[in-house]
This record gives sequence, C-alpha cells and structure tokens, in this order.
Amino acid sequence: MPSPPQLTPEQRQAALQKAAEARRVRSDVKNRLKMGSITLPELLDRADKDPIVAKIKVLAVLESLPGVGKVTARRTMEELKIAESRRLSGLGPQQRKSLLGAFS
Repeated sequence: MPSPPQLTPEQRQAALQKAAEARRVRSDVKNRLKMGSITLPELLDRADKDPIVAKIKVLAVLESLPGVGKVTARRTMEELKIAESRRLSGLGPQQRKSLLGAFS
C-alpha cells in the first residue's frame, strides 16, 4: 500500500484549516436547516454554487429538517430510490424534484 504524499508543515497546516472550515460550514448549514432559517429549495440552490455545501450527504440534510428523523429520512430516500451515500452534488433533476415534492 503506498504511503500518503509527504507534505511540508505549511501545506499540512493549510489542509487542516481548509478541512476545519468545510466542517464548520456544513455544520452551520445543518443547524440553519434545523432552526428553519433556510429551506430545502434554498439549500439545493446554494449547493449548485458552493462546493462545500454540495458535498453534504442528502441523508444528513434530510435528518436535519425539522420533524424528520433518521427513520423517516432513510425510508423516504429508499422510496425515492436515492442511495444513502448520495451527496447534494450528485442529485439528478428528477431526484431533486421528488425530494422537494416529498418535503415541501
């Protein structure tokens, strides 16, 4: 198994900061969904423009919606034939439309 690339301390620090920022943004988006300050259609629009938001898993987004728990989110994704590993950027137009229809 090959070893990971050797990074300089500066490169390593920059990568760590970038990862921390991505986690913070994703956490903030999910919290805003829980509080209702952002809607699912707004989030899908933002995912088209923001690569960090686009990498959030659909399952995590659905679980963050008010009134939707783990079971409902998984069941809905199964009914809509969306894989649990799917990210917002990987949703097709039909999948977006059916998600919006199920959670409007």
